Amino acid sequence: MAATPPPPKHFSMIRQFQLADWFTLGNAVCGVGALFAAMSFLETHEVRHVHFAAALVLAALIFDVLDGRVARWRAKSSDMGRELDSLADVISFGVAPAVLAYACGMQGLYDRIVLAYFVACGVSRLARYNVTAEALSGGATGKVTHFEGTPIPTSIVLVGLLSLAAAVGAVRGDLWLGALTLGGFTLHPLVLLFALSGSLMISRIRIPKL
Repeated sequence: MAATPPPPKHFSMIRQFQLADWFTLGNAVCGVGALFAAMSFLETHEVRHVHFAAALVLAALIFDVLDGRVARWRAKSSDMGRELDSLADVISFGVAPAVLAYACGMQGLYDRIVLAYFVACGVSRLARYNVTAEALSGGATGKVTHFEGTPIPTSIVLVGLLSLAAAVGAVRGDLWLGALTLGGFTLHPLVLLFALSGSLMISRIRIPKL
C-alpha cells in the first residue's frame, strides 16, 4: 500500500518562492506605493507625492531588472515566477502611470477612455509575451531574443514626464497643451502620449532584448 503523502504545510507557497520572486514582489510593492502616492496627491495637491510616485516606479523598474538577472544567475526560473513578473508589471507600469496621470489632471471622459486603453494594452502585451515566449526563443540557449511591441516598463518615460510637469507646476488645470472640449466632454491632448505608448506595446514591432 502506497504511503499517503503528507498534507501541505501552511504557507508552503511562500517556501516555494525563488530568490528572484522576492525581487518581483518588491516591484509590485513599489507599484502599490506609487498608487498610494498618486491618491495622496489627489487629496493634498502637494507635488512631492508625484515625485515620490515617480521614484517608486523607478524603484519598481530596478527590481524588475534585478529579478531577471537573479533568475539567470541562479539558473532558477518557474512558470509562477513569470506570472508574478507580469502581474507586478501591470501594477507598476500599467495601472500606476495611468492613475498618476489621472491624479495630475487628465480626468476628462476622453482622458479616462485613453488611460483605460493604455492599461488594457499593457495587460494584452504581457499576456501575449507569456504565451509566445517559447516561440520567441532563439538558438540553443532557449532565451527570448526579442520582444514584439515595446515592453510595458517603457511607460516610465511617461511617469518621468509627469514628474517634470509637477516640478514646473504644469499639472491639474495647467497641464501642457491645455484641454479641448469635444461633444461636451474634455480631452487633454497630453493624454494622447498614453494612447501612443499603449499602441506601441501591442504593435508587432520587434525590439531586441538586451
